[in-house]
Amino acid sequence: MAERNGVDQPWGARTPYGPGESWPVRVDSHLADGLAPADVDRWVRTAAVLHSNGDGLDLAVKDGAIVGVRGRADDRVNRGRVDPKDLFGWQANASLDRLTTPLVRRGGELVEASWDEAMALVAGRSKELLDEQGPSAIGFYTSGQLFAEEYYTLAAIARAGLGTNHLDGNTRLCTATAAAALKESFGCDGQPASYTDVDHADVIALFGHNVAETQSVLWSRVLDRLAGPNPPAILCVDPRDTPVAREATLHLAPLPGTNLALMNGVLHEIIAHNRVDHEYVRRCTVGYDDLKKMVADYPPDRVAGICGLDAGEITAAAELLGSAERLLCTVLQGFYQSHQASAASVQVNNLVLLRGMLGKPGAGVLQMNGQPTAENTRECGADGDLTGFRNWANDAHVAELAELWNVEPTTIPHYGPPTHLMQLLRYAENGTLRFLWVSATNPAVSLPELRRIRSILSQDRLFLVVQDAFRTETAELADVVLPAAIWGEKTGTFTNADRTVHLSEKAVEPPGQARPDLDILLDYARRMDFRDKDGAPLPSWHDAESAFEAWKRATAGRPCDYTGLSYAKLRETSGVQWPCNEENPDGAERLYADGKFFAQPDYCESYGRDLITGAPMEPDEYRAMNPDGKAMLKAAEYLPPHEEPGEEHPFALITGRTIHHFHTRTKTARAPQLQAAAPESWVEVSDVDAKRLDLHDGGWAEITTPRGRVFARVRVGGIREGVLFIPFHYGYFDTGDPAGAQADRAANELTMTDWDPVSKQPLFKTAAAAIRPASSGGAR
Repeated sequence: MAERNGVDQPWGARTPYGPGESWPVRVDSHLADGLAPADVDRWVRTAAVLHSNGDGLDLAVKDGAIVGVRGRADDRVNRGRVDPKDLFGWQANASLDRLTTPLVRRGGELVEASWDEAMALVAGRSKELLDEQGPSAIGFYTSGQLFAEEYYTLAAIARAGLGTNHLDGNTRLCTATAAAALKESFGCDGQPASYTDVDHADVIALFGHNVAETQSVLWSRVLDRLAGPNPPAILCVDPRDTPVAREATLHLAPLPGTNLALMNGVLHEIIAHNRVDHEYVRRCTVGYDDLKKMVADYPPDRVAGICGLDAGEITAAAELLGSAERLLCTVLQGFYQSHQASAASVQVNNLVLLRGMLGKPGAGVLQMNGQPTAENTRECGADGDLTGFRNWANDAHVAELAELWNVEPTTIPHYGPPTHLMQLLRYAENGTLRFLWVSATNPAVSLPELRRIRSILSQDRLFLVVQDAFRTETAELADVVLPAAIWGEKTGTFTNADRTVHLSEKAVEPPGQARPDLDILLDYARRMDFRDKDGAPLPSWHDAESAFEAWKRATAGRPCDYTGLSYAKLRETSGVQWPCNEENPDGAERLYADGKFFAQPDYCESYGRDLITGAPMEPDEYRAMNPDGKAMLKAAEYLPPHEEPGEEHPFALITGRTIHHFHTRTKTARAPQLQAAAPESWVEVSDVDAKRLDLHDGGWAEITTPRGRVFARVRVGGIREGVLFIPFHYGYFDTGDPAGAQADRAANELTMTDWDPVSKQPLFKTAAAAIRPASSGGAR
């Protein structure tokens, strides 16, 4: 076990290995100053909570407090390694500014209250609105950081208890497109590949995926392959010169908003040079002729002009991808949060299918997640999906879920598509949504066009409940604030981006009166007196383990089958991939190895959508198109972004993450090492643009879009000309007036209210911006 500096050495020392070998163990750890491993009272099993990798960890506990962390050597995901955020982020649990008692708004101020008073207000307002307006007045917005047991409970409360269609998660911001792309190609969510495919691949292609900063332990795995014999070639598609780009065999830096055109150009070359596995395509897919016809219009010369690349770069990328014997593709926010997000991501699936690179070691696609439990929100139905990867448009699936919850099928709203976040906000804006319950997320910093978001959340007619561990920018706008226990203070399961399920055990007591999210939700259900059709309490479970057992029953026979799992099994094995059932008692490393998909018309999770308009496909139309449930090759034409750079705003602005912070810094800013490493926001600008505009490294700049302005320190260098990058983690300065604070470092002051037509994911990477030198950082 090695104590290491995760700030100066974010990926740690190399442990080289070759293709087909097992990734060597390297156990990272960090303990509070002055402590040695022998000082620890006990180690408690958990997994990483500050990214989507799902690294297996142990929490160190001494005198009833968390005092450190170490990686689990036996874990299939990380083999002992720990991300920098996890090395230090545990310190947030003991932060002195934790919420420890409920708050209610009186006379315009948030004041302390009892749990009974706070929950009586929440339940009372819910009942009033149900009587006055019905379930459509009530909505929920949750996170990608709770546990599966809590998401499943929330889904049951919202869908079967209240009967509202208004439930979504902040996974809408980061991985809704991952789910959409998988449904469009395979008929169902669920990652086809596994992290172990890094161990076998000879080409790894990363599309808009800065894995070095978003999943640093997975990048350590890639770096160890690169340091070993017969390393894989790396393709990086990113307008920035990231650590991934610097290790890449080939780096493509397309203009933001042109990903679909680039992918169409690559597929054009794959087909034109006969790099297609025709036998696999014939046997396992539908739609080849339409795709071939579409991409015929995207030769390299045309695509180069759209993307701002050389035609030779596109042909080189296609040659690299087309000659791979074991091709692994990954996708993340650079595609998901950009123009034509779902259409572009689907083309990555098309690439894998055309090459027959699916279901075997080293070959596949990972449509990545951005948050630690994003997969669970989708599986459990705590976002726009139907519990257990069921199909909203299939009445038999709705009836099956109603039977599980013992309610009438008509109780579960399925008269139309579930309400996605951006539409939910529109309803709140126009006054039809009157109650919004926000749990474990901070939309007053993370959502686009923040001026509008603040206006919506601060309306007197909107009853805002915030369930969190800290007094965030969003909590400051709430009518009721509920103090929640967090990771390490409660028990539950969560599932990472390659379907690996971990158990996180309770290590310490939550501070003050803070309660687990599951307890809060069940308290609400009992106060609302939700009942099933036999008069029994709804939900029927009462604690984490009984909730997990109920969740298992909901997954039986579905793609995300958990029936072979238990808390006991997860205490014995550090990470098990679903499906885990009688057929796969130890989990399934890859999906679709037999060329069979979850796409049969009576079984599939979705009938699909038009990739340009988002219009849903009718069941009969799907059945005629794909009667045998094959994988689907879907084509789409490139269209220009809705907002392009022009004379007044000549730059393309993109936002994103940095290695030292997570989401809106609610936890990572409270870890001294992480906050010191990245204490303030910055704007990245190319050296050519900086010289032309007299911008200097470390100096201040003012960045504007049609929606607002921010001030940031300048970083000169690794980004293509004409593009600006700002990390989105940073919120308001403390002015004492959160609702009207000078939010002059929040990148989302600048982003636009626009979303992908298929996944409904907001577009954070297609704004037009201007930049100029500033004498200081604005009003401070």
